[in-house]
Amino acid sequence: MVLGSVFSPGLIKVGLEGEDREEVFEELVELYAAGRKGVSRDAILAAVRAREDKQTTGVKPGIAFPHAQTDQVKSVVGLIGISRSGVDYDAMDGKPVHVVFLIISGVDECSMHLRVLKRLSIVLEDPDIYRNLLLQKDSIGVYETLCKYENILTSSV
Repeated sequence: MVLGSVFSPGLIKVGLEGEDREEVFEELVELYAAGRKGVSRDAILAAVRAREDKQTTGVKPGIAFPHAQTDQVKSVVGLIGISRSGVDYDAMDGKPVHVVFLIISGVDECSMHLRVLKRLSIVLEDPDIYRNLLLQKDSIGVYETLCKYENILTSSV
């Protein structure tokens, strides 16, 4: 299970407080960096911003998946943020984003980074996952929902 190994309930926030893309980046990166010695929150934010400056990652209705590679992590780490009210994200469709999947990868993890993005994109093709993610009350529910849809995908292939 690719997504189930990259995401974890401890790195999922239901009830994002950020109202725009920049605030959400800061909120999710802080969630990752808190309590991790030697991790530069600013370096991770700079990498995420640099990637986002190239083109918005708000490419699916209501969903964004910002991502970046940085020397601040060794492997691939996934964070999820859920916003009930929506985030002004500068998405391609011009509408608010409610689910943000942030992928942070080590600089030597290009292959896995791309694998996670591809798997996430395929899983998100099912419109039911978006609705079910928004129904979840806590991080465990979000994580279990993501894993459920990944399992459905892999068992149908």
